[in-house]
Amino acid sequence: MTSTVSTGSTAPRGVLVDLGPVAQLRAGRLARRLPQLYVGLFLYGVSLALMVRGSLGLAPWDVLHSGFIRHVPMTLGQAVVLFSFVVLVLWIPLKEMPGLGTISNAVVVGLSADATLAVVDQQEMMWARIALMAGGVALCGLASALYIGAQLGRGPRDGLMTGLARRTGLSLRLVRTGLEVAVVVIGLLLGGVLGLGTVVYALAIGPLTQLMLPWFTVDVLAPAAER
Repeated sequence: MTSTVSTGSTAPRGVLVDLGPVAQLRAGRLARRLPQLYVGLFLYGVSLALMVRGSLGLAPWDVLHSGFIRHVPMTLGQAVVLFSFVVLVLWIPLKEMPGLGTISNAVVVGLSADATLAVVDQQEMMWARIALMAGGVALCGLASALYIGAQLGRGPRDGLMTGLARRTGLSLRLVRTGLEVAVVVIGLLLGGVLGLGTVVYALAIGPLTQLMLPWFTVDVLAPAAER
């Protein structure tokens, strides 16, 4: 029996659809999705920088980045970009497919972080440091919801997590925990910054992103079904 390809149909409202790189661009509503993607990625970099200036501990991957730059002549944002592309190399054996959002994530977050660090000063007052840390975590939840909801591809680190989970059969929670423990340990060995902010981030980022993701998930065309 010959097969025909039907036209795509709109996915159920508020649903994240697993799209390939080309399908992501053909899924419609780019006039909203592209700005939302880049606003989200820019704000993600800002959130990272706010936590750095708060000096109360960083997100797990940023513990690694902050430790790494103690040993090489590189800014934090440049380290974010470098490690993003290192992680993308790890996608190859996992057969993960990057999208526009994946490559954009690898570049925009680091540039945004460095730009924010250039204009936001280190704070001495504890109340200000706590405000920067809490604001950074909250903003990161918002930024994650924005760029994920744009449905233009996973970030490098998210793709590594989902790829490992798919290949190993382990749960996403277990894989994510294992990855984040590993990068924190390596970061600490390199002299990275671990503290209260790391714990707050670990506890809050999942619930915050889950809360806000439905607000920003853009309805797109589902992939055409083969029959």
